[in-house]
Amino acid sequence: MKEIKSDKKSKKVNYSNQGKRNRAAGQRFEAKVRASLEKMGWIVDKWTNTLDYNREGNTGKVVPAKRKYNPFKKIMVLGTGFPDFIAFRTNNGGNAESPLMKGFCENCKKESFGYNDVEGFIACNFCGEHIVSTRIGKEEKFKENQTKIIGVEVKSNGYLDGIERDMCRWLIENNIFSEILIAKKGKKRGEIEYINFYEKYNAGQ
Repeated sequence: MKEIKSDKKSKKVNYSNQGKRNRAAGQRFEAKVRASLEKMGWIVDKWTNTLDYNREGNTGKVVPAKRKYNPFKKIMVLGTGFPDFIAFRTNNGGNAESPLMKGFCENCKKESFGYNDVEGFIACNFCGEHIVSTRIGKEEKFKENQTKIIGVEVKSNGYLDGIERDMCRWLIENNIFSEILIAKKGKKRGEIEYINFYEKYNAGQ
C-alpha cells in the first residue's frame, strides 16, 4: 500500500511540474512573439482588457480583465486579456540611420511599412519575411494601413475555439481592432507564423 501511495504522490508532483513547465513555455513564446512584432516595426503592449460577450445575442462590451490572486507571491495580478497584445504603427520614431520604408509582400499580397532591417529590405508586417523596400519620400502621405490598430492572440497551435472565434469577429466588426493576428509556432524550430483571423475563419459569414 505504501508503494501505491508513493506512486500517486509522484504522479501528482509530475502533473504539477508539467503545468509549471507549460506555463513557463507559454510565457517564453509570448515574449518571443512580442520581440518579433517589435522587430517588424509594431509598437506592442499587453492587452489588459477582455470582452464581456453574450454569445446568444451577439452583444459585447470591452471590460478590464479580472485580477487574479497569486497564492505563491500573495499578490493580486492582472488577469489574462483577450487578445494577448495590442499593436499599432506610427510614422514617429524613425531616424536618419533607419528611414521609413515601404514594400510589397508577394506572399501576403499586402503593402508593408517599416524601418530598414537589412539594407534595402524590411520585414513584412504580416508574415515577417524580408521584402524589397524603397524609401518613403517626405512628400508622401502616411498610408491608411500604417495607423491600423491590431490585436494579436498567441496560440502555439494556432487553434481558437468557437467562443474565441465569435469574440474575434465581434472585436473586428465593432472596430475595436482593424485586424486580429493569431501567432503560432511555425514548422521550423524557433519560427513564428502569423495567421490573419479574418482570412482564416472567413469572418462575417
